[in-house]
Amino acid sequence: MATSPSADAGFVRFDAVEKTYDGINLVVKSLDLSIGRGEFLTMLGPSGSGKTTTLMMLAGFESATSGEIYLDDDRINNIPPHKRGLGMVFQNYALFPHMSIAENIAFPLQVRHLGKAEIAERVRKALDMVQMSGLDARKPAQLSGGQQQRIALARALVFEPKLLLMDEPLGALDKQLREHMQYEIKHLHERLGITIVYVTHDQTEALTMSDRIAVFNDGIIQQLASPADLYEKPDNSFVAQFIGENNRISGRVTSITNGKARIEAQGGSFDALAVKCLAGQVTSVSIRPERVAIEPAQADILFDARIEEVVYLGDHIRIRVSVLGSDEFIVKTPNRNNQRAFNAGETLRIGWAVEDGRALDA
Repeated sequence: MATSPSADAGFVRFDAVEKTYDGINLVVKSLDLSIGRGEFLTMLGPSGSGKTTTLMMLAGFESATSGEIYLDDDRINNIPPHKRGLGMVFQNYALFPHMSIAENIAFPLQVRHLGKAEIAERVRKALDMVQMSGLDARKPAQLSGGQQQRIALARALVFEPKLLLMDEPLGALDKQLREHMQYEIKHLHERLGITIVYVTHDQTEALTMSDRIAVFNDGIIQQLASPADLYEKPDNSFVAQFIGENNRISGRVTSITNGKARIEAQGGSFDALAVKCLAGQVTSVSIRPERVAIEPAQADILFDARIEEVVYLGDHIRIRVSVLGSDEFIVKTPNRNNQRAFNAGETLRIGWAVEDGRALDA
């Protein structure tokens, strides 16, 4: 079972780290981040947000322009990658095509000059760990993409690294296999208790696997929290829009009372949690589609909405409606037995609780 991150919250530490490639534009800006021993932390963000550069600085493939990076209380800024004791898994697997599977996995042990018997035993255990026993004599080209990724993972873990870094490792796999590998890596982390720093732009992947997620944008961590808190309690509009599907209603805050903001929007007014807004200013209210009820018996907030589109998605139905000045407002409802039909053009009564709306920066 993975160790609680609080047991050693500063196992990996970035202190005021910055990175620029041209001396003018900062790709990573004044980064302060602590990662606990045994934690699975994902760096999530769009392309160019700084997440991969941060991982590469931790790996030693990029140098920090300023600031300090620590691993287990040792400053590692000037330590070359091969001396940092890190395992690394890339999207393209980076397996040696001329070597067998066993030889690929054994390579990190050979460069560390371990004995033949110990190498053989560790390779055997690594193959068992990733459920690839019996394939040790094959070449990488004889394996599927998912099998190659398992071998890359085994090779990264075979020398028992302090830390495992993973850079978009599942990006080349198809959807079904990618989802399967997400659970395999998650369960492997739980069994081994190893510290993992994982980079992805796939929000579902991050929510599925992580203890905590650092959401990057424009070289800055926008929010660092558990998957549940990121989804349920986004700190700002970027996080609300980037994590999961989100309804965004623009309006003006007319007053704030007891932590609740009164919002004046096109087509009506309503209350929302005052998370990051000021009275008299424009705000963006975040409401998750699954928090919106259809024809509720009672709700804090009720509006009539016109159905614009209905999409059947198997386990749920996605309904796009026009309400409060937006024709992109999404309602998700479970697909139940005897579910009534919804048709474009009809009017629907929808509602939600005050605490399900979060008034954020515009």
